[in-house]
Amino acid sequence: MEKPYIGIDISKDSLDVAIHASSKQWHFTNDPAGISRVCELLAKLEPALVVFEATGGYEIPLYVSLGESGLPVAPVNPRQVRDFAKASGKLAKTDTLDAKAIAHFGAALKPEPRAFPESQELKEIVARRNQLVQMITAEKNRFRSARQGIKARIQAHIKWLEEELENIDLELRQSIKKNPAWKEKDTLLQSVPGVGPVLSTTLLAGLPELGKLDGRQIAALVGVAPLNRDSGTLRGKRSIWGGRARVRGALYMAALVATRFNPVIRDFYGRLCAEGKCKKVAITACMRKLLTILNAIAKHRTPWQYPVSQTYGPCH
Repeated sequence: MEKPYIGIDISKDSLDVAIHASSKQWHFTNDPAGISRVCELLAKLEPALVVFEATGGYEIPLYVSLGESGLPVAPVNPRQVRDFAKASGKLAKTDTLDAKAIAHFGAALKPEPRAFPESQELKEIVARRNQLVQMITAEKNRFRSARQGIKARIQAHIKWLEEELENIDLELRQSIKKNPAWKEKDTLLQSVPGVGPVLSTTLLAGLPELGKLDGRQIAALVGVAPLNRDSGTLRGKRSIWGGRARVRGALYMAALVATRFNPVIRDFYGRLCAEGKCKKVAITACMRKLLTILNAIAKHRTPWQYPVSQTYGPCH
């Protein structure tokens, strides 16, 4: 018999398990005891693949336990599963139906199994850093229009947030130093002009595929690859869509810096502007080019080298 495909719908308090093309289904609690029972059940079933949606952190304890049990697991995008279910004519939505839809998705598309990433801890620290930066920005905006009596409290809160941000940055640097692979990759990435600690740590945490995919694949993953919108004789406007928003945001800021200080990106940006491209389109193209450079550096483990065969002038 063929090995079954398992779908698991994960919520804060429960785990619903279903087998593709089978009426069998189970319900467990999403706690250590329930996760242990799920692992025992799946070990007996010997599945071809266990598929579940990434649910903002609720899936992590199960993900870790399934990996430690030696089971093939594949976290998938919830939107893709929902679109697949709609395309299959399954419009109703319950936890049990969702588990069946996830199992069907796994059997039909067979996503690649992925072990729990080492970068998860780093990803959580980077996410917390982003939250602190957003809170500091929000408090500074409030400070401008606040009454005098409130300004002192806002200023005190800003000071505390900035101190916490310094602690987070220190924790990030220490985490990278403790991991030889991360340390090497961080050094390689920051050798590129325009790339600083923020983009480097964001890529380490949020884009572990860097250096493992080709240029087109990595661009599509981040969301900087222009997508076609053609139908018949209509040729629609190309645009970027989807991808990893946090990585793309950090890449955008780095690309802006690179248009001034990186000779390759600066020359590329200047040429696009001279051809009449609007600055937003030119910056997006620079983001993709910078990402392609970083992907190649991570793949070949070779630091940035200035091209000596060309002469670069300032970009106007």
